[in-house]
Amino acid sequence: MAIEVMREILYESNAAHRFISPTTFLTVVAVGFTLYYVVSNLLGPSEDGHQQRSRNSTYQEIEPLRPPVQLGEITAEELRQYDGSDPQKPLLVAIKGRIYDVTNSRAFYGPGGPYAVYAGKDASRALAKMTFEEKDVNDDLTGLDVAELEALQDWENKFMTRYVKVGTVKMIGPTGK
Repeated sequence: MAIEVMREILYESNAAHRFISPTTFLTVVAVGFTLYYVVSNLLGPSEDGHQQRSRNSTYQEIEPLRPPVQLGEITAEELRQYDGSDPQKPLLVAIKGRIYDVTNSRAFYGPGGPYAVYAGKDASRALAKMTFEEKDVNDDLTGLDVAELEALQDWENKFMTRYVKVGTVKMIGPTGK
């Protein structure tokens, strides 16, 4: 008896499927979801304003970027103050004595970023050698080969096109002045 009931149910479900193809069924479902999405967006946020809050929360969390501050000529010691440890100060990196404001790339050059070792310093040698070793993060270009100097030039070109130059590192002579 149970087998006869199952057979009858299967027969009826097959009969129902004869009237609508799987393609038509999926099309109707897709159109239904699309209409629901369009209508729900046209009607605006729900009574509690949940949709509006979630849209605006993204904009409220992001602080606007400050315009770059022109520093002029500063010492390497003064440059170290701009390593990202103070969020009120711009984030700076120097290449070949030219200082660039990389604040808008804080995720890369700021604390915890993959290039954070370069922040607040002249990173010329390290960029030329393509290294993250602290001992190489300086402005000493002596002993670099042609390929390393070309790599440094590529980095400098990238910085010139992406970031604003805000100053230069003051060169201190052998007398310390």
